[in-house]
Amino acid sequence: MSKIQCGPVVDVLGDEMTRIIWDLIKDKLIFPFLDIEIHTYDLGIENRDATNDQVTIDCANAIKKYNVGVKCATITPDENRVTEFNLKQMWKSPNGTIRNILGGTVFREAIICKNIPRLVTCWTKPIIIGRHAYGDQYKATDFVVPGNGKLEIKYTPDDGSAPIEYTVFEFKDGGGVSLSMYNTDKSITDFAHSSFQYALQANYPLYLSTKNTILKKYDGRFKDIFQDIYDREYKSKFEAKNIWYEHRLIDDMVAQALKSEGGFVWACKNYDGDVQSDSVAQASIFAWTRGLAHRAKLDKNEKLEQFSKNLEEVCIETIESGFMTKDLAICIKGMKGVTRADYLNTFEFLDKLADNLKAKLNK
Repeated sequence: MSKIQCGPVVDVLGDEMTRIIWDLIKDKLIFPFLDIEIHTYDLGIENRDATNDQVTIDCANAIKKYNVGVKCATITPDENRVTEFNLKQMWKSPNGTIRNILGGTVFREAIICKNIPRLVTCWTKPIIIGRHAYGDQYKATDFVVPGNGKLEIKYTPDDGSAPIEYTVFEFKDGGGVSLSMYNTDKSITDFAHSSFQYALQANYPLYLSTKNTILKKYDGRFKDIFQDIYDREYKSKFEAKNIWYEHRLIDDMVAQALKSEGGFVWACKNYDGDVQSDSVAQASIFAWTRGLAHRAKLDKNEKLEQFSKNLEEVCIETIESGFMTKDLAICIKGMKGVTRADYLNTFEFLDKLADNLKAKLNK
């Protein structure tokens, strides 16, 4: 069969075993079917170290240029990794660097397979996590306070008006630690629009979670901006679809998620989204399908859009027909109940997907 044409995609290489699987996915499920314009950036920890992490900045700017990037899992080094790889320093999270250059919102949606038990038994629909991708702890200034003294914070306006100053704390019993973080109205506004638009597209209600009872000004700003935008621009559109938007405390939202049936979009602040999105982490193949689907949308490429749908359907149909990796087999039978006949290794699973994808495309 002739290959489907595909516009530019930034391919972001990662680390260790996930990098090997990433290459297998491309070799078995992407490149045989697509004539794709690939721009590759190696974000493996060794190359990040060799380039003083400039490669991560270059990669983010390439994604801004070409509008589509697909990323493999990468290492964020701790002290042990610095020693293991003989790194120059403890480089920051490449995900954080990329998010802060791109801004926007990161969305994660659970992959539903009928034969895989839910993490929470009452979930029957996906919970889509929308993570704000700018500022907060990930661009904060933190330091160790060396001893007794006054911790102050100061804002100096560009227009020459009087500065705003606060005393944060007076250390009297020795030192400690300090953290100062920020966000911007523009980024919060972009976060709100992307969340409202995604909810409309998914036809699900939207919840924003904050801790505005404690951070009355900081988290209160998120709450106020979301509410203002909803009332002015989205309320009538939501009501027309019989869906809604609400703000909830993060504590209440976590409790609701555990006892609900799912079926909503959850807009989380940056750190909250970091924690919550791991409960609905997606497979590497779906990183490719969603990236290709976005490329198809930008280019109005119906064949590419259908290919991405076909690949996702093949993944789900293959698992539902009983062909799966060990981690999924354990979900069904438990650690002690699984035998070697119940699962495929990663290489066997990818071969099975490739065979099923060829069969589906040839129908």
